[in-house]
Amino acid sequence: MQEVAVRGSRFEGALAGALGARPVRVSRLPVELLSDDQVAAELARVQARRAMEAGYEAELVLRLAELRPDCDDPPPGTPGARSWKPDPELPGVSEFFPAELALVLNCGRVAAAKLAHRAWTFRESLPGTWAALAAGDLDEYRARILVEVLEYADPGLARRVEARLLPEAVQLTAGRLRKRALELLLQLDPDAAERRREQAQRHADVRLEPSPDEGMARLTADLPAEVAAACHAVIDALAAMLKADGDPRPIGQLHTQVAADLILRPWDDSRPPVTAHLQITATLASLAGSSTGCGAVNGLPITAAHLRDLLARLDALGVQAPDGGSVTVALTDDDGTLRATGTLDRLRRLAAHGCTQHPDEQCDCAVLDRPTAKDRYTPSAAQQAFIRTRDRSCRFPTCGQRIGWADTDHVIPHAAGGATDCANLCCLCRSHHRLKTFARGWRFEMGADGTLTVTTPSGITRTTRPPGMPPPAPTADPPPDVAGQSPACPGDHRPPF
Repeated sequence: MQEVAVRGSRFEGALAGALGARPVRVSRLPVELLSDDQVAAELARVQARRAMEAGYEAELVLRLAELRPDCDDPPPGTPGARSWKPDPELPGVSEFFPAELALVLNCGRVAAAKLAHRAWTFRESLPGTWAALAAGDLDEYRARILVEVLEYADPGLARRVEARLLPEAVQLTAGRLRKRALELLLQLDPDAAERRREQAQRHADVRLEPSPDEGMARLTADLPAEVAAACHAVIDALAAMLKADGDPRPIGQLHTQVAADLILRPWDDSRPPVTAHLQITATLASLAGSSTGCGAVNGLPITAAHLRDLLARLDALGVQAPDGGSVTVALTDDDGTLRATGTLDRLRRLAAHGCTQHPDEQCDCAVLDRPTAKDRYTPSAAQQAFIRTRDRSCRFPTCGQRIGWADTDHVIPHAAGGATDCANLCCLCRSHHRLKTFARGWRFEMGADGTLTVTTPSGITRTTRPPGMPPPAPTADPPPDVAGQSPACPGDHRPPF
């Protein structure tokens, strides 16, 4: 869950609060009273309005980009300087701008970067397209097609293609517009195809996306056309062999099974075996066998008896670590706050040894809890395991970079007195770790339960909670303003409110 707030000086806060408090209104007609021709006319008006909003959005994005010059970024050759160039990149704009735009729009960084680059392309290469969009004469979809085809072309060349196509763009289908733009581009610049191919290779990746079908997901890979064709031919041939051997499943299902088998390689003894790392989450209530409210079990120490009970339940389910893999058990309070983590082997040792103070008794002494703070910069292995189990991915709002690519970072820098403690550590991918360290005007704050609050230089605040933690209970509506008193200015208090 994410919460949004705005901060600034008293005057800026009052202005921002007044603007932000304005409800979003859309002029509407009584739809049930419209005739068919009136409905058609209103749909056309809605599409024009959507195009005008897209043009206005591009203008706003460019203005915010102008307010974020790259003069404060770590220069090349200095500590923290980036060793790569992002793609797409905005010349003269801070490398941290897409991250701020992502928080403002509550979208992913890649989507924000593409939006910013599209706005940049409108201004530098396709001003006529931008003007037609802002006037509502060209729909947003066709404008995006022109950007996708011409964004990497020389600006002068892009304007020549635009001048030829724009007068007829609205009359062309989307597919025909893309084809005509490509034809003109290659006619005027034969080398453009090679540059587009190089850009496509730079953007190539393997992506895991949810599927609209229940319990399914999509694994997609961007490959050169000849490589993709060869891969598909191999998958199709192996699936046909299974079908010829009498496998009754549909050929599409056989295709997916063959693809999974080729990737996982269970029969290839010459390579390291595929391993699995399983994580099991249990609440303290499940350990105690209690069905009462969370108030009766919160703060309950994790004793050897609790661990024995948990292990007995896992054994009854047949849970065991796979070859080369591991099982991590995450123990939480009923409100979802992570209390402790441990592997199955460690839990068995603790359950067997029990409390060191009462080795022969069933006591209430804790044998497992959150790792203690360390008087050093580097987190301990136990702290690393705890933080990665709690966070599961980069904790920056709108980011979901997987945990294997994330750093364990001090929210309050260690050099500024920040403790090496789980309440001051969180997972950040390398890009957002660098943003936190080197970008000016950002503020990161974290609560003891792992709740992270990030505030951008433009005053947007978003709060994220560790996965599994429910949002806080809604508070009662504030009392109405007392007559004669003005409401508090949003800039008078530091977020979160």
